[in-house]
Amino acid sequence: MAIDDVRQEPLRRSRKRLVLVFSGVAVSVLFGYLAVRNVRWAATWEAFLETDYLWLVPAVGALFVSFLVKAIRWQQLFGAGRRPPLGPVTAALLVGTFFNLVLPARVGEAARVVALRANAGVSAVEGAGTVVAERVLDVLVLLAVLFVIAPFIPSVGWLTAAVVFAGLALVSTAVLVATLAIFGSRPFVWGARVLARLPGVPQAPLERAAENMVQGLVLFRDIRIAATAIPLTVAAWSTLGLYFWFVLRGFGLDGGFAAAMLVVVATNLVLVLPSSPAGLGVFEAATIIALAPFGVEDSEALSYALVTHAVAVIPLLLVGYVALHWVSVQVARPANPASAESAADDESSLGHFNGALRRSARGFPPRTYLFKGAAECSSGEPLLVVWSMAGPVR
Repeated sequence: MAIDDVRQEPLRRSRKRLVLVFSGVAVSVLFGYLAVRNVRWAATWEAFLETDYLWLVPAVGALFVSFLVKAIRWQQLFGAGRRPPLGPVTAALLVGTFFNLVLPARVGEAARVVALRANAGVSAVEGAGTVVAERVLDVLVLLAVLFVIAPFIPSVGWLTAAVVFAGLALVSTAVLVATLAIFGSRPFVWGARVLARLPGVPQAPLERAAENMVQGLVLFRDIRIAATAIPLTVAAWSTLGLYFWFVLRGFGLDGGFAAAMLVVVATNLVLVLPSSPAGLGVFEAATIIALAPFGVEDSEALSYALVTHAVAVIPLLLVGYVALHWVSVQVARPANPASAESAADDESSLGHFNGALRRSARGFPPRTYLFKGAAECSSGEPLLVVWSMAGPVR
């Protein structure tokens, strides 16, 4: 029976992967239909022809400034004395962005954790904790931005739903903060001990993973980190708003900076849904909905959405590929001092991470094993992607 289970495991993973891919494609097809159902294609083409594309120059500059601010913010989400250098953090974030653009279901979030672990020796679980904290902070700040710009925008039909969602998010965050403040890592350790009762599950590595997860959630325990991360998050989204505003100017569309920020809020909140690579279809539908209150017709809004999407995707895709190659080369080197030091702390979990990567990469291009690891994530084990590459999570 055990041998049969082992043989069936690849098939089960393939089925999970197919279900996730098809669900993402279905979401994109649905939103894509909503985006184009009222479009007059002649008007869309005319909008393309009348656009002043010189506005894309400052737009791309604002896009990369926003990305750099996000990289600095991610670095600051680690506890003092545990922060990796900005270079590996930026490279890992670019790798994650690359995989989000080429694979469905935002598996790049796991890929960047893997890349940072491999290149800077950061605990995978701690890195995953910072990603969770980052996502919570992003949602809260985006909802706050929505309420700030609400007086400056026409009536938005989905504002009530946003209020309800904001309330749930605030309550959930408050419960998490209170739990960490009162109990520290104890609830996570207790949970690890419960899981350790399962056959073949070691207790010590799970407890260390629980401690590392709490380290990754330091945002909710240290007011100094929150005081740094919140302004950086606001700056990142505001700079991204400049990107959308510059493209609005190029299309000659009305609405001002408030319209650009509403597009930022709508597109980034809806992208939490599983979708096809780069959120194709979902991004366009959210942009059209966001611009509708400003009197922008669907045909014009679609042309604007397609240009903003392409201009955001293509540069990050190219730079992300370069970063992926750089990270892969760094990992494939005979020795990585940062990883070796981290391995000495806990050799039972991902202690031989880089060695396993190098062994699995023999005979393959340097990017293959990282791509394989991120692709495995689409089989349904988001944070356990490293298991398919090296061993248990640390």
